[in-house]
Amino acid sequence: MARPLRIEYEGALYHVTSRGNEGRSIFFSKSDYHKFLGYLETAQEKYHCLIHAYVLMNNHFHLLIETLLPNLNQVMHYLNGSYTNFINLRRGHRGHLLQGRYKAILVDRDNYLLEVSRYLHLNPVRARIVKMPEDYPYSSYRAYISKSSEEIIYRDLILGMISNNQRKAVNLYKNFVEKAIGIQTESPLKNIYGGIILGNQEFIRDTLYKLEDDVSQKKGISHGREFKKQPDVQEIIDKVSTSLEASPNEIFENRNKLVRDIAIYLIKRYTGLTNKQIGERLGNISDFAVAKIYQRFLEKLKKDEILEKKVAKAAERLSNVKP
Repeated sequence: MARPLRIEYEGALYHVTSRGNEGRSIFFSKSDYHKFLGYLETAQEKYHCLIHAYVLMNNHFHLLIETLLPNLNQVMHYLNGSYTNFINLRRGHRGHLLQGRYKAILVDRDNYLLEVSRYLHLNPVRARIVKMPEDYPYSSYRAYISKSSEEIIYRDLILGMISNNQRKAVNLYKNFVEKAIGIQTESPLKNIYGGIILGNQEFIRDTLYKLEDDVSQKKGISHGREFKKQPDVQEIIDKVSTSLEASPNEIFENRNKLVRDIAIYLIKRYTGLTNKQIGERLGNISDFAVAKIYQRFLEKLKKDEILEKKVAKAAERLSNVKP
């Protein structure tokens, strides 16, 4: 049986699961859970990913993970490999702790992320381990309903989908999750396209295009869109600066974050440069910083009409592109 394809790209968001070999336990003590979370925190720093949610069950785990670089396989290889080695050494075991490869489903954040996060946080309740999700110590739910988030969890994206007011968002998210307790609801993971994509038709179509393009490039096939004239990075910087009545030096010296952020957004939108290349062109900003700036800017852009107009105004000045 062929292995499912792996879809990796910058900013991809996944629901990832790994299960114990033959359904056996993978966590044997409280310290094991904490050790796994330690590896998860290291993976986040080492491979520049964001952990939006997690739940660690006795014989499997679920993650909602966003890769700021196209490197999910590296993240999971480190995480599962490190934890397996730890357990084998500690318990004097040999062989496989986990059953085969991890399963990764690409998630359409706009249409499914909230539902998937609720499904994940209610796992211990559905398993009848606890009555309320906050009673389970090995999930990210407590971080979502508390005033301060734990270090490992990036909760701004999911809470921001509910309300711009964080305190209000925390209460609304708690209500959203807990109103599903005791109710027979359909799993959001039921309708997965091809076993790897969870999203609406537009999201599936865009993802398949990314996949097709990636496979074609590996086979040496060139698509016409690669040869379309693209705006030069310097042109984008100059046009954004002019549009916002700023100096290009304000970008390179990191003195005007708005101009810098819009420039990064447009460079990623209209050029094929990687985060590393963009960072180098803008004055040695790290690829991790570029990725985080871009993701946060996308979130702001969805909510701020004034910002959207500023971006459109800058884009209109670029040659050979449609804003």
